[in-house]
Parts: sequence; structure tokens; C-alpha cells
Amino acid sequence: MSDLLERLRGRGWRLTAQRRVVAEVLNGDHVHYTADEVHALATERLPEISRATVYNTLGELVTLGEVIEVSTDGRAKRYDPNAHHAHQHLVCARCGTIRDVHPSGDLLADLPAQERYGFAISAVEVTYRGLCPDCAA
Repeated sequence: MSDLLERLRGRGWRLTAQRRVVAEVLNGDHVHYTADEVHALATERLPEISRATVYNTLGELVTLGEVIEVSTDGRAKRYDPNAHHAHQHLVCARCGTIRDVHPSGDLLADLPAQERYGFAISAVEVTYRGLCPDCAA
């Protein structure tokens, strides 16, 4: 589960009502909302929150490294609060559902030396694609 609110409090980030609502919307497992989805869910809690405030807050959270922007197949960017928990993504090729997954093994070590072309690799991103159970049915 995301601990986004606790991380933001620990950083001393000023939690206005608007920022708090955005952080609360992003809290949870397998959360990968678009900015528009964040706005829609935030307005249920705080009707006066503007779209611009949501977009600005998401941008700040990405800049702080507290939220990851996830882009898949030219779809709208999604925002993942699990920035401090190593994971990869499983994406439904039809509906775009995204789930966090934790593959076993060392993904960095799995790349053979001859395929590294002299790069000093610091991170690995893997996206698994397929059909979710609903789309496969």
C-alpha cells in the first residue's frame, strides 16, 4: 500500500486541503489513475478543487519523486504513488488496466554483458502486456 501521505508529511511538504485530497486519492495498492481520474475522484471529496490544481499537484509530486508517471502505448499518463517500492507493471493491452507486479530474480543481472554496450545501467523498467481476466473473457 502506498504511504504517500506519510512520506509527504515527513518531507514537511505543505499539505493544503487540495494537496491532501490529491494525495488521498492516490493512496492504495495498484493505483494508476490518469490526471482526469484524479480530478474526478478529488472533486467527490472537495468539489471546489480545480483541474489546474490537480495537474500542478501531480507535477509537483512527480518532481519530488513521490509519484511516478507511467506511460503505456500512447495512452494518457497515469500516476503511481508506489515510487519507493521496487516493482514493474502488468498492462492489459485492451482496456489499459495496470497492476503492480514484483518479478523474482535480478532484472538487471538478466541482461547479458554483450547487450549492455558499455552502459553503466542504474535502473530497469519492464512492462508485461497481456489481457486482463475481464478482457480475455
